[in-house]
Amino acid sequence: MKKIALALVAALVLLGVTRLQAAAEELKIAITQAQAGDARKYQPLLDYLAKKGVPAKFISTQDYPSSAKLFSTGGVDAMFGGSGISGAMIMKKYADPLVRPVTNSGSSTYHGVIIAPKGAPAFAGDAAYFNGKRVIFAPLATAGEFYFRSLGASSPKEILKAANHGAAMDGIGRGVADVAVLKNHVWEAEKSKYPQLEKVGEDKGENPDGTLIVSRKLSAASAKNIADILLGIKTDTSAEAAAARDSLKIREFIPTTAADFAHTIELIEKSGVGDAFGF
Repeated sequence: MKKIALALVAALVLLGVTRLQAAAEELKIAITQAQAGDARKYQPLLDYLAKKGVPAKFISTQDYPSSAKLFSTGGVDAMFGGSGISGAMIMKKYADPLVRPVTNSGSSTYHGVIIAPKGAPAFAGDAAYFNGKRVIFAPLATAGEFYFRSLGASSPKEILKAANHGAAMDGIGRGVADVAVLKNHVWEAEKSKYPQLEKVGEDKGENPDGTLIVSRKLSAASAKNIADILLGIKTDTSAEAAAARDSLKIREFIPTTAADFAHTIELIEKSGVGDAFGF
């Protein structure tokens, strides 16, 4: 009986150690240098995850190719990303979408718009519209480079790649470009600053915004646990939940699947991107 008791104690100790080791494992979230400013706004969400038993940390990567490599090797577990990069990761079978935020205004998607000086001809869907023009957009963005390239071949005078959608807006506002392709939410939020500009066209399809994608190397149980925690943030009355919602300016997270990326992936494919795309 004494041997059995000792064996049972040893087993319980081993089980406790195993659980402690598992609890100590952190969710590794990729964040590129271009996203570095986002780390601060996501920190309250990381604090919330930690409170729920899922400690998490950011893994800084130089760029999206570096992130993709880490996804493929299991070096990172997740990433919050725009639809272009998230869609490319899904296409390459490195990751799956899990959840996406719904803003306080009720939005969880976005689409591309084409902006030009007032009086410019309307865009009717023909890529020839860009011929001879200086075009500015964010690289690898569904509402930027991918939308532009999905429209077909054209002969712009110059292609200018902005750091982000706001920079693309600023560029055309300062007159360094003749036409911009950018995110509709950025246009709506900033257009009052640029009375000389107007929307001349837009993409009719919607793309998931700010989706949390998770590595296919992450266990299904871990992914479900994270999803359950984030889906519950809407009704959680704790200070940590409120801080996370406030920092991200959201009211909830909603389930997101590859089906939600149908339009996004169609655009990416029309851009000439395949499984071998190296970013």
